[in-house]
Amino acid sequence: MIADYAAIAHANYEDALAGTRLLADAIDAFLRAPSADSLAGARQAWIDVRVAYAQTEAFRFYDGPIDAVEGLVNSWPIDENLIDYVDGEPNAGIVNQTETYPVITDTLIASLNEQGGEKNITAGFHAIEFLLWGQDLNDHGPGNRSFLDYVAEGSVQKSRRREYLRLATRLLVENLTSVVGEWAPGKASNYRARFLAMPPDQALAGILEGIGILSGAELAGERLTVPYETKEQEDEHSCFSDNTQQDILYNAIGVENIVLGRYVRVNGQRFEGHGVRELVSRVMPALAVSLGRQVSDSVTAARAVPAPFDRAIVGADSEPSRVAVKSLITALRDQADSIAKAGAVLGLKLNF
Repeated sequence: MIADYAAIAHANYEDALAGTRLLADAIDAFLRAPSADSLAGARQAWIDVRVAYAQTEAFRFYDGPIDAVEGLVNSWPIDENLIDYVDGEPNAGIVNQTETYPVITDTLIASLNEQGGEKNITAGFHAIEFLLWGQDLNDHGPGNRSFLDYVAEGSVQKSRRREYLRLATRLLVENLTSVVGEWAPGKASNYRARFLAMPPDQALAGILEGIGILSGAELAGERLTVPYETKEQEDEHSCFSDNTQQDILYNAIGVENIVLGRYVRVNGQRFEGHGVRELVSRVMPALAVSLGRQVSDSVTAARAVPAPFDRAIVGADSEPSRVAVKSLITALRDQADSIAKAGAVLGLKLNF
């Protein structure tokens, strides 16, 4: 099961990296010839790569390779005025602060990330998302930044914005490349080799902590309960593109992949192996059946949340959309409890 988990991790991160390279290509094409169509192509490439990347989040939360760089990859929420102009602040952000930051480099972008606060995000998917969509000031759709923000002729700020977007995307590719390398097979000293050489209980504890924390504290808590209670668009995961519902769905699928020991690659190739459910069935069959049902129910509940997410969380608690969000929170919490029970019956010491 541990070996199959490592194989799934590598395949999933390979797909995420391939999608990020396609995103970089689409952004390069957009910057070569800014237009409404080329901007739409870059936005679609961003949305497309999120399918694979969101599933990889099940490999977080236990000091694996992604945890070393995750702050530069998928951190949120962000104070977007740290990057560029926002409504009412036309000179905000690194893009516009030419005296403070005379030259925009990938080193600068990385060094300022999370400096002075966890919302001070300058790098990763959501920084790129903001640069592509701009603020979401529309109750019924995503942000609508104009392609004219990236026309080469016109201003120093436009040139700097172009460079920021290009370098932020390159930095994302570099960080995901490092994660793929750490999970690659056949290397004597990377993380995968060390992971497979661990005492099985230690590796299993990491696996269960990853999917348990994602299910409970992260998804049910930070990504769902917080915006459910505040009803604030700024608290949703992908608030500029209105892609939050899909992010959450594929997070749930990522957990299901590990529980079932399977992964469907972007090209349609299927990996079928041993998962947590099968391992637990050797010790407590009833719990294994319950866990398998719960991960399926969570995916179904995630699909039932209507998009856009920022509209699903508003209104009275009796609104069907808020009922759907609440049902998903409950399903994920039940799932997290069962993952903790699975750890207990396997004799593991888990830190969640």
